[in-house]
Amino acid sequence: MQDAHDLGLVIAAGVSIIVLETYDESRAIDLLMRVARQRDTALHQWTITDGLKRAGFGLQVEEPNKYAEPGILLDQLKKRAEPGIYALCDFHPWLGEDNPTQIRQLKDIALRNNTGAVTVVLISHRIKLPEELARLTARFEVSLPNKEQIMKVVREEAKSWAKYNSNTRVKTDNETLEQLVSGLRGLTHGEVHRLVRSAIVDDGAITDADLPEINQAKFRLMDMEGVLTFDYSGEQLSNIGGMDNLKNWLSQRKSVFTGGVEGLDPPKGILLLGVQGGGKSLAAKAIAGAWSVPLLKLDMGALYNKFYGETERNLRESLGLAEKMSPCVLWLDEIEKGLGGDSEDSGTAGRVLGTLLTWMAERKEGVFMVATSNDISRLPPELVRKGRFDELFFVDLPDAEARHKIFSIHLANRELNIEQFSLSELVAASEGFSGAEIEQAVVSSLYSALARDTEVTTELLLEELLSTSPLSIVMGERISQLRDWAQQRNVVMA
Repeated sequence: MQDAHDLGLVIAAGVSIIVLETYDESRAIDLLMRVARQRDTALHQWTITDGLKRAGFGLQVEEPNKYAEPGILLDQLKKRAEPGIYALCDFHPWLGEDNPTQIRQLKDIALRNNTGAVTVVLISHRIKLPEELARLTARFEVSLPNKEQIMKVVREEAKSWAKYNSNTRVKTDNETLEQLVSGLRGLTHGEVHRLVRSAIVDDGAITDADLPEINQAKFRLMDMEGVLTFDYSGEQLSNIGGMDNLKNWLSQRKSVFTGGVEGLDPPKGILLLGVQGGGKSLAAKAIAGAWSVPLLKLDMGALYNKFYGETERNLRESLGLAEKMSPCVLWLDEIEKGLGGDSEDSGTAGRVLGTLLTWMAERKEGVFMVATSNDISRLPPELVRKGRFDELFFVDLPDAEARHKIFSIHLANRELNIEQFSLSELVAASEGFSGAEIEQAVVSSLYSALARDTEVTTELLLEELLSTSPLSIVMGERISQLRDWAQQRNVVMA
């Protein structure tokens, strides 16, 4: 096992304090047990509830609650400890500024044991060391399970379920299984076991319906709430009227992104620009739904912090979390609001742009970025140059065919019989309307029908359309500028 070999080298180098951050404490102890056997030394485990244990055939308590008090434990390790590895679990509460004695005790241990005879391993989900200890310690990261190891876990859980269910085989198919394995990357072995078990236990099958629940559970496990949010809508491309070029482009790249095809560079991202209400946000949601991967939305406005450097740190952490959720779609809505900048932002927008561009150039596969923009003039030229995105798509106002589809979708979604409406009249009357404006006309007609105690009719819908001034009229000049910009740069029409 590579982790055991690497950790053994760290201990052999004489490092007396090792920080091991993980949510999988059991696996960390198993790893230390393996290292202790390889080095022919003893392993001890400490917790505040059980005190100090010695590992033999399992972990055994020599004396109940012996050395449970942190100060007494560290005094023992400092003065009278026998050679070995000492795993201190959840010791982080005693590493704060209000515990100077324990910090000094740990420092004494580190300074007096530079031969590696006594090694203290701090195990917790998150450990922040005081400065006086940071340079005397080494950090070690337990590797997460790879694709083959995750598949092994799936087989183990399937075998376990079958054992208690009359040897009935767990039902699934290869495509769903591949998506499941891919979606579980970035989790610990214990977390993978629990999520796979939860997918199987209710019906003895792994189906498409299990994937969204697993993605949501993974998001919660990684504690991503805040700047980065999880979208639960599960939209599909079939719910979008028009955008045929975008749909074809996405369908050609689905198998490459989800790992079904090797030898091709996976797609990295697209920029959708166009009029407000044209369907850019819906398209971002539908990409994730069509590819059966989670959708993460990065709130550019929530990134900004008044303290110097905090905004860039928020962005770096959010992008790092997105990589852990891979494969996924990362949606940056109205990206110009976060990168436009002004003379009073102290250069923050420029630093945020630099951080984003660096990540876009260096990021690993598995995160497909969808940026949407209503005002291309506010975007820095470095972001929209060729090569930053796989493709730039212009989302224009829907044509007649697209409007026909949009009306059909929104009428059907509200359980209205499409055959009772004259779609040709509605399509003609809605020329220049965006998809959002058409939807709002349908919604308004429902309210009007309720107020008049009647049913929604073609005439009622036409009335709502005629009373609306669409953006194509209100903001006609800006829309024309957007079209001209896209045409001059050969931007693909969505």
